[in-house]
This record gives sequence, C-alpha cells and structure tokens, in this order.
Amino acid sequence: MKTKKRVGILRGGTGNHYKTSLKKGGDIILYINENLADKYKTFDILIDRDGIWHINGMPVIPSDLIHKVDIVWNTSHSIFSNILDSLSIPNIGVNSFSSALENSKEMLEKHMDKIGISLPRHIVLPVYQPDFDGPRERYSIKKAKEIHAKFAPPWIVKSFIPDANMAVHLAHTFNELVAGIEDGVNHEKSILVEEFIPGKVASVHSVPNFRNEEIYIFPPVNVFGILSLEEKEKLTSLVKDLHKHIDAKHYLKSNFIVHKRGRVFLSDLDSSPNLNSYSHFSQACDSVGAQMHQIVEHILERA
Repeated sequence: MKTKKRVGILRGGTGNHYKTSLKKGGDIILYINENLADKYKTFDILIDRDGIWHINGMPVIPSDLIHKVDIVWNTSHSIFSNILDSLSIPNIGVNSFSSALENSKEMLEKHMDKIGISLPRHIVLPVYQPDFDGPRERYSIKKAKEIHAKFAPPWIVKSFIPDANMAVHLAHTFNELVAGIEDGVNHEKSILVEEFIPGKVASVHSVPNFRNEEIYIFPPVNVFGILSLEEKEKLTSLVKDLHKHIDAKHYLKSNFIVHKRGRVFLSDLDSSPNLNSYSHFSQACDSVGAQMHQIVEHILERA
C-alpha cells in the first residue's frame, strides 16, 4: 500500500487575515479529505491570535513540523512561508513580493503600469481610530468629502480585506458614499473606495507548468458582457505577463474589467483557489475538460 503524503494546511495567524485564512484553510482541508484522501493525509496547522502554533489541536514548535508533515499549504501571511522555507519544509503559499502587491494598492499600481495594466482610482481608509480620526459622528462625512474631491461617482465601497460580513456598496450619491463608509466603520474594517469602471468583468485563472505549458491560462470565466476574440487574447497575454511579473509559484486568479474603449483594469488578485463545486475556478476547469482535484494534485506535487 502506497504511503500517503502528509499535507499540513496552515491557517489563522495574528493579523487582519485571521478569519479569511481560517475559512480558506478549512475549505482546502475539506476538499482534500473528500476528493484526494487516497493520496494525501491532512493536518490542521492553526496559528492562534497569540501566535501559538498548533497541529490538530495540540501546541507545536514550528521546527517540529518537519517530522510531522511532508508539505504545508499556507493560507495565512507570507511571513509563515518564510519561516517554513528556513526550516526546509516544502510549502505552497504566496511569496513576500506577491503578498506585498496584494496588500498595497500603491505598490500594485506601480508594478501593473510596467506591463500595461491599469487600476481604478482608489483611496484606502485605515480602520477608524478615535484618537487619530476625531469624532465618530463626523468621520464618515469628512472622508466622503475627501473622496468626492478626488474622483467623481459612482464609487465602489468595500472592505479592503475581503469580508463576507461587510456589504459591497455601489454608491451613486454623496449620501450613499457616506453610508458605505459608515458600514465599514461599524464593522471595524479598513475600507477600499474605488471608482466604478463600466465594462465587461472577467476572471482569469492561471497555473504554472500544467499541460506542458510554462503558464497555463484558463479561458476567462464569470464574464458580465460578451468578450470578443481580441479581448480574450489580450487578457490571456496580460495574465501571462502578470503571472510572471509577480512570480506566482502555484496559482493565480486575476479579476479584470475591460472598458468599452479597450483599456484593461485589474480589480484584484487571489493566490488561493476557491475549491467549492460552484466556484468560478470549477467553471474554468470544466471549460477545458479538467477536474479541480487534478489541479489541486498538480499544485501539491509541484511544491
């Protein structure tokens, strides 16, 4: 009987991504257990809010993981991938550079400009702090005025770090902008306000070294509006450049808006696939005759 490869799924951490990481890591554990249990045995590696590491509920010293798992899938911060690298533990996860781009709109904009990709105009509002930001009842109006002075409506208002608890607001008026900011303050979130770009919306998934291609680009999915052949080819070319530029090692999802005048805007990136059966990634796999478990196994075997 072939020995199963031991896969640790690292989730949690001490930062703002804690809840998101818990969910992503839990989904990966569930998916592997349901679809690849004949090849892999999963271990839940949780870093609590105090920075204490656990494996399957028991405290563990990071250096001991090399004796307990063969590979780690990191759904938390890139700093933990650096720790795993220092311990010579093979791991899947975003590198420091890619992580910095995902978490800094300014840095992302600078690098996307080099490969011909635009970003919507935007403002990031840090978590509201009474001592720094002044009276709570005036904050949302004050920030809305600052945003209104920089770019015109409509605006998209959402949590800077994806969070299902906070709505995504499309604000056409000043009062709607204030309400969106107020929602973010109530949820104690950093808030991202972007200009609304009208156009066709598409998600493009890419995986390195799949089907004998250096960067395998899945056909665009989640398309609102019909993409022309020229637009599809343009997105494919841009994603290939983007994947290489940020050195995405395992997987990348790029969300775009194609303006009617041909300009392409990047709305966001994601380095962890959504493994739910109804996800856009599942649709992308189906469109090329692949199964999600084949891609997951490919990612695991290349770590």
